[in-house]
Amino acid sequence: MKVLWIFAHPEQRSLNASLMRDGLRELALHGHESQVSDLYGMGWKAVLDAADVRPVPASGSRFAVGAEQERAYLGGEQSEDIRAEQEKITWADTLVFHFPLWWFGPPAILKGWLDRVLVQGFAFGVRDADGRTLRYGEGGLAGKRALVITSVGARESSFGPRGIHGHIDQVLWPLLHGTFWYTGMAAHEPFVVHGADRLGPAGYEDVARGLRRLLRGLPEAAPLAYRHESGGDYDEDLTLQPWIAPGQAGLGVHEVCAEPAPTG
Repeated sequence: MKVLWIFAHPEQRSLNASLMRDGLRELALHGHESQVSDLYGMGWKAVLDAADVRPVPASGSRFAVGAEQERAYLGGEQSEDIRAEQEKITWADTLVFHFPLWWFGPPAILKGWLDRVLVQGFAFGVRDADGRTLRYGEGGLAGKRALVITSVGARESSFGPRGIHGHIDQVLWPLLHGTFWYTGMAAHEPFVVHGADRLGPAGYEDVARGLRRLLRGLPEAAPLAYRHESGGDYDEDLTLQPWIAPGQAGLGVHEVCAEPAPTG
């Protein structure tokens, strides 16, 4: 594998930083290549603005974000930090997004990385020869895989199917489906460290052992089976066909299961 490890935690002595170092050693031990984007260490600029593109739109003119990002990407006129991250993504076949879960999402610095790097024309808004927009299983990052590694302070049960915080897969849905799958990346089941604030040395070793085991098996692991937009499961209004999970709703219906095929 060629792994880009995107790390978003401000403390190098943290549990998460220790896990990253353990994970990178495990990858190297098994012959995998890796690059790291340590966003806090890099002093990553988290706010998308007109300075991301060259030339900067004239004062008083309207900054059309998507169009300007695409123009700058296609014309080689993005800021250097954005271009460098896109080159890492192009090199990688697997992206690891490693962060603590803060207010049910990634830290702002990682959200800013997504906003600034996954631009129109590069990660999304890509069209095929017939002019069809490629997304949800296709797109600019199709063929790559994505893994979330995150820590939460709460116990595992509270992020379970009936937990008060909501099931962790649904809490992370905006990333797993709305960002990764939308741009074509196949998302793996997230690796979650529960009770992170109360984890002692023995607990840490259990977690680190689990992460090393996951990384060893990652090349052969099956990603989450989200439905392709172009696979026939959705109608022209991007709504599931009536024979798929009839009578059901919610996020889970967008994963493939054994529903009966239409007849007649």
